[in-house]
Amino acid sequence: MNFVAEPGFCSECGSILPDLGSSGGVTCYTCKKEYGPEVFGAMETSYIVHFNNLDDYAAVKAKKKEQKMQDDEAAGPVVERKCPKCNNDKMSYTTLQLRSADEGQTIFFTCTKCKYKETENS
Repeated sequence: MNFVAEPGFCSECGSILPDLGSSGGVTCYTCKKEYGPEVFGAMETSYIVHFNNLDDYAAVKAKKKEQKMQDDEAAGPVVERKCPKCNNDKMSYTTLQLRSADEGQTIFFTCTKCKYKETENS
């Protein structure tokens, strides 16, 4: 039985062929048929490595830092809740289901002024 094989596959059994050995040929692991290097056809690959400009990297890094600062200002919806550390009256919050499904969620509060964090199980 012969297969219509793509380069790198055995035309007898369809198995993938091992890498080209130092002897210049390969032997199929399954049916033991031997092939020359031409069985790999146009499977050559070339790579071009492009390096980023250092100035571009610095600009992206600065933009990410600015975005992080904006994200830190309010890490979620803001509610009126008094911070126990600085007495600020606004805190942002996020929620996660950390305990089992039949229990309430955990609420993480972050002060919008001093970044103090506290949790509450609801």
